[in-house]
Amino acid sequence: MTAEGAPAKVPVVAAHQLAKTYQLGEQAVHALRDVSFEIQRGEFVAIMGPSGSGKSTLMNLIGALDVPTSGEMRIDGIDIATLSRDELAGLRNHTIGFVFQQFNLLARTTALDNVKLPLTYTMPRPKDPDAIARRCLEQVGLGSRMDHVPSRLSGGQQQRVAIARALVNSPKIILADEPTGALDTATSLEILTLFKNLNAQGMTIIMVTHELDVAAHARRLLRVRDGRLVEDRAMDGRFEEPKS
Repeated sequence: MTAEGAPAKVPVVAAHQLAKTYQLGEQAVHALRDVSFEIQRGEFVAIMGPSGSGKSTLMNLIGALDVPTSGEMRIDGIDIATLSRDELAGLRNHTIGFVFQQFNLLARTTALDNVKLPLTYTMPRPKDPDAIARRCLEQVGLGSRMDHVPSRLSGGQQQRVAIARALVNSPKIILADEPTGALDTATSLEILTLFKNLNAQGMTIIMVTHELDVAAHARRLLRVRDGRLVEDRAMDGRFEEPKS
């Protein structure tokens, strides 16, 4: 309870002394060590780190695609280590919208049907999935491209379809993995502006990137190195090099 008597807000992501170790033969690889942070609803956070830093492992834990070796990862207040495989899948479907570098769209399927696909795994099934998918496509500026297959869309338009698909189940988090990595500079800016607009509407955005100019569009930076969280700071839009 807060001092005013209202319930304390539950962070949408809360990591406490998080560790992940992989066993490769006789060698233990410590992908994450003693990582702790919280992300509140409505934040726009960038996660940065070089190859092998642990940022992909951290993304997998935030996305409930894996569970920690020790410590605790809570998504929307739920300790993911306590969930079964089916429960983890349910958490992902209802709480997290994923956006990937390569879009991951079905090639012979229209934008509308690509966006609608996650609703087929939602229980109870929505009464009008087409209307929900149309609304999400309109939200990302593709209301006139709903019947187009990916090959008839530009890279930026395909990523907008992927973002609409991520939004279709009204998730609490958009988790984006290098979402501008396959796009040119101008198109990348369009996608980042879309993320900023979604964030301004209250959506929590967590974006994994290795590019400083992309991370600068977020409002907070988490930087990982050698499996540890080495920096957690507010972003002000400048492209300054992170602290060593």
